[in-house]
Amino acid sequence: MAPRKQANSITTWPESERPRERLLAKGSDTLSDAQLLAILLRTGRRDSSAVQVAIELLSRSGGVGGLATCGVEELCAIPGMGPAKVAQLKAAIELGRRSLATPLSTGTRISTSVDLYRHFHPMLRDQKHEIFKVVLLDAKNSFVKEATVSKGSLTLSIVHPREVFAFAVRESAAGVIFLHNHPSGDPTPSLEDRQLTDRLVAAGNLLGIPVLDHIVIGDGRYVSFADEGWLASEGTARHIGRSRMA
Repeated sequence: MAPRKQANSITTWPESERPRERLLAKGSDTLSDAQLLAILLRTGRRDSSAVQVAIELLSRSGGVGGLATCGVEELCAIPGMGPAKVAQLKAAIELGRRSLATPLSTGTRISTSVDLYRHFHPMLRDQKHEIFKVVLLDAKNSFVKEATVSKGSLTLSIVHPREVFAFAVRESAAGVIFLHNHPSGDPTPSLEDRQLTDRLVAAGNLLGIPVLDHIVIGDGRYVSFADEGWLASEGTARHIGRSRMA
């Protein structure tokens, strides 16, 4: 005897109203956020369909944008969201971030601050904590490698010049660019940001590895120390181009 379907199961809905079938027939833009999310979740829970679980998930997280900032434990605490579903959701969010990022591969020439903003903004804008990154360049200002130097608290990323330049020296970098995000969404550099940048520039000058920029990324905008003329090493002949995006 075939198992009895639950009354609230999506499989009992008219085929034209089922999210997956609707997407295939009419396109993804015809689906609501909850319907799209339900396709990722695939199943609901005993008393709710996948769409109902998706609606609750969106409500608790503050919408699609809030999902990106929710942690694994926070998502798993929602009824109907087990580790497998959370992993699927996190993977989809990360793929979305990567699809929005401008490709950055070895040998790509970094001409302006916008080049790095467009690559890193999608992955940094929704982070709850400050993440400090270093980008290594060769003598032609071409991308070599990037690395995360530190992950800080809600408002502070702890960075020591020794850690940053040990990586740069090991990879034989000819220049470096620093980036970090402001979880508040406001990219205006703090006094601490300026003081840290001065220390990093001084360390780079001693090692012969110039700091070409420090970019602070907010929500939809950024501030470049080089563009603003705030780098202490203004005497160096190497700069990336001046360019701002509002």
